[in-house]
Amino acid sequence: MTLQPHSLIELPADLDRDRLPRHVAVIMDGNGRWAKQRNLPRVMGHQRGVDTLKNLLRCCKDWGIEALTAYAFSTEIGGAPCPKWIFS
Repeated sequence: MTLQPHSLIELPADLDRDRLPRHVAVIMDGNGRWAKQRNLPRVMGHQRGVDTLKNLLRCCKDWGIEALTAYAFSTEIGGAPCPKWIFS
């Protein structure tokens, strides 16, 4: 159940290449909940998120977007104690 990669070399006609951003940022959250809503294992949701991120990377490359920031965070671990090594 992985997404097939899209060929995004051609910019859609309604987009102006000169007005595209140089940097795109995304927040990845909800992949586990997506899978749960479909009665799938959480790992399937995470795999779908990875596939989507790969397609986004290809799109940025094909369209000349120089930078992509992907922030992944689980709301399920948001309240967990923070390991000391994160700030060292």
